[in-house]
Amino acid sequence: MDGLSHHPRLGVFGGTFNPVHLGHLIMAQDAIEAFDLARVLFVPCARPPHKPGADLAPAQHRLSMLETAIEGDLRFELSDMEIQRGGTSYTIDTMRAVAADHPGVELFFIIGADSLVELHLWRDIEALLRLCRIVTIARPGVNLEALQAKDLKLQDPWPERLRADVRIGHLVNVSSTDIRYRIAEGMSIRYLVPPGVEMYIAEHSLYRR
Repeated sequence: MDGLSHHPRLGVFGGTFNPVHLGHLIMAQDAIEAFDLARVLFVPCARPPHKPGADLAPAQHRLSMLETAIEGDLRFELSDMEIQRGGTSYTIDTMRAVAADHPGVELFFIIGADSLVELHLWRDIEALLRLCRIVTIARPGVNLEALQAKDLKLQDPWPERLRADVRIGHLVNVSSTDIRYRIAEGMSIRYLVPPGVEMYIAEHSLYRR
């Protein structure tokens, strides 16, 4: 365990989770296995800085769906800190709050490969990189050889560190956008989301046209 018992590792997974689906849960599990994390904290955002929120389900529904999705998995936890804070959700603010709540814990922020090349646009990215390890769970087929340090548009040593923390996860081609489209078109979302989430969406008539 190379001394990890003294410094438990906590993963933080932010997003709109609109709705949460099996791809999110598998990505969190991949991150746990790849980086030996003790737990993953799911943090749904109030308002995302980089995505227009036209189709965003109310925060309370997104929280309830996440609660249903991770129920019974002791490795997963839910935090409503961004929703409580309100306004636009910035990762640096969240990670400072998580660091304050978890002194002595090694922090990992989990992203997908598509976010990796956008990191240079994030607020206070250098402060964030010093505060936690940003780890990327990529889908199989993402060509990491083609991803060069200069593509990340960050100062050294960050590009090489970020590239070293990319792991290939499972290929799960499920997206919240597709799920919302399927619901609006009256198609099934079975096997794409946990059964409890499917029931919740139906009960509350979410994402209907």
